[in-house]
Amino acid sequence: MVKILVVEDDKDLNKLVCTYLRGCGYEVSACFDGEEAIEIMEQKQFNMVISDIMMPKMDGFELAESIRSFDTQIPILFMSAKDDKPSKMLGYKIGIDDYVVKPFDIDVLIMKVNALLRRAKIETEKKITIGNLVMDIEEHTAYVNGEEISLTVREFNLLFKLLQYPKKTFTRSALMEEFWDYDSSATSRTVDVYMAKIREKTAECDGFEIITVHGLGYKAVLK
Repeated sequence: MVKILVVEDDKDLNKLVCTYLRGCGYEVSACFDGEEAIEIMEQKQFNMVISDIMMPKMDGFELAESIRSFDTQIPILFMSAKDDKPSKMLGYKIGIDDYVVKPFDIDVLIMKVNALLRRAKIETEKKITIGNLVMDIEEHTAYVNGEEISLTVREFNLLFKLLQYPKKTFTRSALMEEFWDYDSSATSRTVDVYMAKIREKTAECDGFEIITVHGLGYKAVLK
């Protein structure tokens, strides 16, 4: 079972977050400051840490720095009333993975938690499985119903990018910047051609659909 540590000195909010996470099937431990969090993490292994910033004894920034000194992979999500740009930039510089501002919709928090855990699983297992599609990152191969499908390196990378962030729209320009050289002859039409090929090759996949967002680009939607 996925184990999550919630670090929040507001006891009511701590209890609320823990209750919702347990309702989603996660095993949750609660503590109320950074020092207590480190003590617990020395005794028990976790898959994710959700932490406030402003806390007694050791704040969230210090906690995140301490965690990153011995674990560079565990997802860290900040939930804080600090909505200023410097705080967010410092958090990301230290190595957190996401940031939600209080007051927040608890459903949004849960969605962020699910997304971070899914990405962490992909990084750990080096595979992504959606429906009858399995993509092996290390082998750079894709299988549908156990049979390999022929994807070029660029097609594989484009598909993997979309499936890493389902529901997120990637503009054509962003995809060109990431997957084609600046001095190449690629145009937005080139992206469209590649997406058409990917759709054709993954037509038998039952777990997702690649959607065209008119005027913008593309996104993957899970079924």
